[in-house]
Amino acid sequence: MMSESQNSTQKRRLSFSLRIARRYLFSPKSHNAINIISGISATGVAVGTMALVIVLSVFNGFEAMIGDMFSAFDPDLKITAVQGKTFDAGSKNFDEIRKMPEVAVFTEVVEENALLRFGEKQMPATIKGVTDNFSELTQIDSIIYDGEFVLFDGAFERAVPGVGVAAKLGMGAHFVDPLYIFAPKRTTKINLLRPETSLNQAGTFLSGIFAVNQLQYDDQYVLVSIGLARELFEYDSTTVSAIEVKVKPGSDIAKVQKEIISKTGDSFFVKDRYEQQESFFRIMKIEKWITFLILSFILLIASFNIIGSLSMLIIDKKDDIQTLKHLGADNGLIKSIFLFEGWMISAVGALAGLVIGTVICLIQQYFGLVKMGSGYVVDAYPVVLQLTDTLLVFVTVLIMGLLAAWYPVHYINKK
Repeated sequence: MMSESQNSTQKRRLSFSLRIARRYLFSPKSHNAINIISGISATGVAVGTMALVIVLSVFNGFEAMIGDMFSAFDPDLKITAVQGKTFDAGSKNFDEIRKMPEVAVFTEVVEENALLRFGEKQMPATIKGVTDNFSELTQIDSIIYDGEFVLFDGAFERAVPGVGVAAKLGMGAHFVDPLYIFAPKRTTKINLLRPETSLNQAGTFLSGIFAVNQLQYDDQYVLVSIGLARELFEYDSTTVSAIEVKVKPGSDIAKVQKEIISKTGDSFFVKDRYEQQESFFRIMKIEKWITFLILSFILLIASFNIIGSLSMLIIDKKDDIQTLKHLGADNGLIKSIFLFEGWMISAVGALAGLVIGTVICLIQQYFGLVKMGSGYVVDAYPVVLQLTDTLLVFVTVLIMGLLAAWYPVHYINKK
């Protein structure tokens, strides 16, 4: 281990190197070209840093925007069977989950594929039967495109299809014609002579149309009451495809998820919102970090300007280097001076880029000056500035600055 005197000497050497490097950076050089190249180096680093901050923030904005869209339809937690499509929700474990103090809404779901017919048009779709408290579970009322969310009006069964389903079948929320749903009978064999007798049929009337702005929901799903779904698909009163849970505000979703997993065991999946759309968000993450790597490579190339700037500075200060050597400075001390010089050029550019990028992101986040044009879900590019991304960019730029400064500094030792 280093002694206290050695530590003190090392600190003094670093302090001296940093002070000399700071003086070289901000003092005028004998050749004006060195000042220009140093400014170009810092500007290149600043532009690259600014681009990284803005691009990562835009990716964060799109991720948050799409997450909000899914949150209007997806629950906080969703319980499904590991094997098979259905399971019995009447067991003791699910009663305990229903009574958990952190659980605000507990909804049973029956979900199966069926055939839709409206007038002369037909199409396959996913029927999702839900209980009456589904509007409390999700923000379904906020995404109703037309009509209202009603599954049973006291006399007739109602259906709420996605906007894509309604468009394909030519339906409207106030049409009086019924929507017919057909599903194969599970308990009988198919009659080849009269195949229509092998289908269960249910007639419903539209009460509303929802729009999540995601094709997997808008173009495939139709919401009906769980009673109608169980009758159509021949399930008993406790059979479900999934159980969807809303957690009370202020509760830790990850903690509730672990507690539910401990109650259900290995036979069930318990997924949060991001896990329910895992493949989609994974693709977005991959796109984000691939873009980060590409821009970092461009920034690394821009940082190579530091090599030219330091090389010319070393030549300009060769008399100073000889003077320092006569005063007892070794190669390590001289090397650290110019290494700090290159690092400081990179740091100045990084700080300037972070400040400019942060200001641009905040202006876009609160005022939405850059528009996306017509036909998009939002008017302006969404932006979410995250501290972790900002710190990552800053550290990345500093590392690249040190790498770019190493070569000309290493040249001093060879000389």
